[in-house]
Amino acid sequence: MLFGFCAVSLTAQNFAVAPALRGHVEALASEEMEGRRAGSDGERAAARYLYDALRDAGVLMLTDSLGQDFRISGEQGEIASQNIVGIVEGADPQLRAEYIVVGARYDHLGTHELTVDGEPVVQLYPGADANASGVAVLVELARMVSQYRGLFRRSILFVGFGAGEEGMAGAWYFVNRAFDPLSAVKAMVDLDCLGRGSLSNPMQCFSQIAAIDRNYLLDKTREQPVVTLPVFTAEPPISSDYLPFYERQIPVFLFTTGPVREHRTIKDTPWRLDYSAMEASCNYLYHFLLVLAAQDAIVSEDDAAVRAARGERVYAASDCDVRPQFFHSDEKHFLRSWVYKYLKYPLSAIEQNVQGQVLVSFIVEQDGSVTDVRVEHGIDERLDDEAVRVVSVSPKWIPGQIKGRKVRTRIVIPVEFRLKK
Repeated sequence: MLFGFCAVSLTAQNFAVAPALRGHVEALASEEMEGRRAGSDGERAAARYLYDALRDAGVLMLTDSLGQDFRISGEQGEIASQNIVGIVEGADPQLRAEYIVVGARYDHLGTHELTVDGEPVVQLYPGADANASGVAVLVELARMVSQYRGLFRRSILFVGFGAGEEGMAGAWYFVNRAFDPLSAVKAMVDLDCLGRGSLSNPMQCFSQIAAIDRNYLLDKTREQPVVTLPVFTAEPPISSDYLPFYERQIPVFLFTTGPVREHRTIKDTPWRLDYSAMEASCNYLYHFLLVLAAQDAIVSEDDAAVRAARGERVYAASDCDVRPQFFHSDEKHFLRSWVYKYLKYPLSAIEQNVQGQVLVSFIVEQDGSVTDVRVEHGIDERLDDEAVRVVSVSPKWIPGQIKGRKVRTRIVIPVEFRLKK
């Protein structure tokens, strides 16, 4: 075991699921579903479809076909909706009591009636991309995870959120009323609008966790045989069901190809979606879940060893456009104002006239903290240990930058131990 990552066998898989994805989207966006407005017969029909699809995928259902029901007040009065919840239990005896929630909203805008030439015309909002696409990926991910359940250390909860168009009511209900203990939920993966991916519009990923942890997870997934890679975005492209989890400080990962011109219009139809791109996204997400479920700790929680193990590339100070700074000055200032101010010459070394220069290296992290302090060239264990001690308790630095981006930077300084004659 190494710094929070358990080296399980991440068996690579690629699944041909494009036809199944198309089938789910066409069913959910059909006229029979009536646009899936929250509280409508169409939404209830979509909930039953999702229940059956997850059950047939091998998921242990935690709700019946009527779902985990709740009521909210809407513009047209009280709305009754439901969440659909199933689980694939983890294989690790310790971690199976921890959960990763994979969620997708399944409701949409319903229908709209207007008058054309004096006659009433009903317009259907199919919601193929928003969000039949996310629900389709949810179902096929559940099938993949169920098939290879022995590889997943944590338990995976698959949740279809009802009434997402009503202020993310289903997700809010799950987080605040339905799931206990919430502390057992270690991450939430949100699938929303995944049908319009292309070379010019790649899948995007948003997460609020620290860059060092996020990049570690994405880099570990990149090592798998995936044919598509998401682009990280610092701001969420859409508001979605991750928000109630985000507000409770649970790590979230939103995956989306983003809203397009037909978003929330009657033109959001199944034929516009790229099912080959959806298949590639689905395979990527399977491997991402595999990596996510394998971590001893999903976030490093300020453990220096974990941060170092998960870190991005370490640059030399000379590589930086802006070098790291100690209180707006350089390494010489660090030596004068900190190291030599607090350095304690070991008494036994003084008595034995031990002196010389210790070369110490350390990393200034992206948040300015000092980690990985080590002796590059020492002279005596007592002097070496004292040099490491005083550098290790350094206040935060201003991190180095390359092209405006904060980077991890290694610095080497000479710490002099000299006795006065």
